[in-house]
Amino acid sequence: MSVLVVGGGLSGLSTAMFMALHGAPPLLVEKHPTTSVHPKARGQFPHVMEALRVAGVDERVLDASPKDGKFRIIRAVSLNGPVLQEILTESPDFTHLSQAPWADVSQERMEPILADRARELGADLRFSTELVSWRQHDNGVTAVLRNLDTGTEETVEVDYLVAADGHRSPIRQTLGIELVGRGVLGEGTGALFEADLQGQQQFLAYLLNPDLPGGAGVLVSTDVPGRYAVGVSNTVGDKDWKQIIRTATGIPDLEPKILDLPHGRSQTRHGVAERFTDGRVFLVGDAARMMPPTGAFGGNTAIMDGFSLAWKLAMVTRGEAGPGLLAGHDPERRPYSTILADQQYLLYTQRGRPDLADDPTLPAPVEPVSALFFGYRQLGGAIVAEPGDDLWENPERPTGRPGVRAPFVRLTDGSTTDRLGHGFVVLTGNPALKGLPIDVHVIEEPEFFAKYGITPEGATLVRPDFVIAWRSVGATTPEEVESAWRTVLDWPA
Repeated sequence: MSVLVVGGGLSGLSTAMFMALHGAPPLLVEKHPTTSVHPKARGQFPHVMEALRVAGVDERVLDASPKDGKFRIIRAVSLNGPVLQEILTESPDFTHLSQAPWADVSQERMEPILADRARELGADLRFSTELVSWRQHDNGVTAVLRNLDTGTEETVEVDYLVAADGHRSPIRQTLGIELVGRGVLGEGTGALFEADLQGQQQFLAYLLNPDLPGGAGVLVSTDVPGRYAVGVSNTVGDKDWKQIIRTATGIPDLEPKILDLPHGRSQTRHGVAERFTDGRVFLVGDAARMMPPTGAFGGNTAIMDGFSLAWKLAMVTRGEAGPGLLAGHDPERRPYSTILADQQYLLYTQRGRPDLADDPTLPAPVEPVSALFFGYRQLGGAIVAEPGDDLWENPERPTGRPGVRAPFVRLTDGSTTDRLGHGFVVLTGNPALKGLPIDVHVIEEPEFFAKYGITPEGATLVRPDFVIAWRSVGATTPEEVESAWRTVLDWPA
């Protein structure tokens, strides 16, 4: 195996799945015996569903989603009221920006889907296996693994190491990489229970109630009908979970069944790693960033870490790109991670910490909200940049500049998105470019040229992760396209 992925959560499994999709199945090790049993990190945005569609698992995710298709987010004293704020009654309509739907699967159902698909594509997934030690050197990474069931150890040599080992990340700590941010915001503890909450749809309730331990909590539905999770912000002493659930639901005579799930402390923290790359090691998921669980960015970003990094690792290890391609991981993912972590902190103060609402360092909300998923522009990494340093663009008025996500355009035979995801592609109106050693799609619709900012003789080069790598507005030769492609790949002619 050319790549070792440490950690079998959303980011690690996504990296393994997408690497295998691109023809370079890695070895993944996870110390726990199974995927997560916790119903957290719920919800998938349309841009994530587009990535999952490329991997062939979008229908599995939709099948695993609750069937009512509705999700409500409130701030309240209890689930039965009084309601202090209706935060979300329905998901935003992004159908003009993506053909993919929203989904509503939690980590406990998403991880097995990713793991199954990674195995189908050839990835070697080993649970109950821990990383004992590792060191990187000029030619690769030497790692010692231990099977926790048998106690046997194995030494493996790989080209690269992906740290998907969670928020404590021993790999990150070994490298001396600090998290930069607001630090620990609070601690909490929770329980899982079954109850008959008649008439309740899928929901997430942020609770401000002096009768709850710590005066605040959260109550959320899960993927399983009749099963719910409750959490409180006080971790001191034993908890009367039955009374806490009655207070949280606002049903004083409720008889919940407390389920046997380990009740550990959870920590709410804000911070982004000061670098995402160290030699041959790459940080993804919670190893790279920590953010409050308000806004669903954490799980979605973990999946997109894998979508962004996997094709680069696959092309380099398959000898189809130079190592300079991997240098893009830090400038492409870290600034964006800082923005997302700050936006989730803002939502955290709005939904559950009104005492922080007057903090003068609070970030401004990104508007429109669709820009967070479809309008962020990468200013460094594997692109051939154009003049200008705008970090954002309004996806309602796309420009097609390098570094931005390729705009969605409906075509007579599908959409631009249908052509993306499995390799580099050229989108153009110029049939003379068809002889390139890259997939070339000739498009004639005027809307395409308007949204991509090119003429029918121009061309746009799009990466496997839907990011525009380069474009030529006017008349373009095959040699110009191939030269730009090799520049992005750090691959000499």
